[in-house]
Amino acid sequence: MTKRLFIKTYGCQMNVYDSDRMAELLAPLGYAPGDAPETADLVILNTCHIREKASEKVYSELGRLRPIKEARGCLIAVAGCTAQAEGAEILRRMPFVDVVVGPQSYHRLPELVARASRAGGAVLETDVPVDSKFDHLPEAANAPGPSAFLTVQEGCDKFCTFCVVPYTRGAEWSRPVAAVLAEARDLAARGVREITLLGQNVNAYNGEGPDGRRSSLAHLAAALAEIPGLDRIRYTTSHPNDFSDDLIAAHRDLQQLMPYLHLPVQSGSDRILRLMNRRHGRQAYLDLIDRIREARPDLALSSDFIVGFPGETDRDFEDTLDLVRRVGYASSFSFLYSPRPGTPAATMAAPVPDEVARSRLHALQALLTNQQVAFNAAQAGRTLPVLFEKRGRHSRQAIGRSPFLQSVHVDDADHLIGRIVEVEIVSGQQNSLTGRLPVATEDAMPPLRQRATASRAVGATPA
Repeated sequence: MTKRLFIKTYGCQMNVYDSDRMAELLAPLGYAPGDAPETADLVILNTCHIREKASEKVYSELGRLRPIKEARGCLIAVAGCTAQAEGAEILRRMPFVDVVVGPQSYHRLPELVARASRAGGAVLETDVPVDSKFDHLPEAANAPGPSAFLTVQEGCDKFCTFCVVPYTRGAEWSRPVAAVLAEARDLAARGVREITLLGQNVNAYNGEGPDGRRSSLAHLAAALAEIPGLDRIRYTTSHPNDFSDDLIAAHRDLQQLMPYLHLPVQSGSDRILRLMNRRHGRQAYLDLIDRIREARPDLALSSDFIVGFPGETDRDFEDTLDLVRRVGYASSFSFLYSPRPGTPAATMAAPVPDEVARSRLHALQALLTNQQVAFNAAQAGRTLPVLFEKRGRHSRQAIGRSPFLQSVHVDDADHLIGRIVEVEIVSGQQNSLTGRLPVATEDAMPPLRQRATASRAVGATPA
């Protein structure tokens, strides 16, 4: 008998990857994906704990699920980082929850769901097992589409004072090269043209290679580039301190490595960076950007910024604005500082008044938005290779991604989903591009590795 499974995912791309694997794990138990919690036999909230608002959203959602459970008797599970950090608190505040499982233990989800079904009581599993959860995961059963996420690294050893990741995801750990390549080959065989390598600190990747030696992210990317049909490689999220020379060289030499880089800096103030325990200064970050751009001049950059960190002054904030102006970002994410229990920053003195922090965030976001709009507008008149991923809202419209990760909307292109096609960019908006198909070039582009090296000018077709 088929049972319905509904998974709601919060937070990062790694949670998206984890949610897909949870669905695959539960398929042998008869669970098939459902569209809504109201008709589900099992509801999973895969949670994020980076900011207070993300955690409170989980409790609010659980409150909405309670009458559904009382009416239908469905099982409710909470997974992910909030489960890891607040497992006991979840069960105290929401005693109707059946399963609480941390991100390192979700491979045991079928067993935990079975136990909860039999015993009728809550099951809590937030231990960090010695063995890798990846050793217990089945091969992906469903074709994910033209692009897919692939987790290669987990955890973080940096211990930034504002961050809960070292406590919820554990120490840095990398999957072996052979395991990553095997999953990537399987994805490519099922039509995936682009993969995004995921990790909390992905450029710290040092998985064991076939010869027993440790492999860098650059070496892994080079091996992935040899897989037939895999034409695009991306990765996120990186730390400036782990950006190695060979990774810079990979951006210069690997055609498949897309010219888009997410490299969080968090603040442009040396004083705040020290308080954050970032272990790098603003000049080191700017120098690194210069070196990467020298290797790959058309590189588009994005970053993360925290506004209102304890002790942040007007001068510190002006340093952040200055850094943003110097770098010039294609897109970025910015947030108000959110104290997380158990982190050193949560007990720091000199909190920034809320109205001051919000005013600064508004100013920063206005600057970042202007940069994003300008970058997108600059693509108008150019021709970019677009990987079409899905249908658009309008008839025969398709949506794809440019090399710079921009969403591209094109009419009369729904027959090209799964293919890389040259698209003339008509206009650029804040969050997307509008394109059209050249009259005589609607056929798919050959794989990137078969094309001649193209111009490195910003917006030109990447090599």
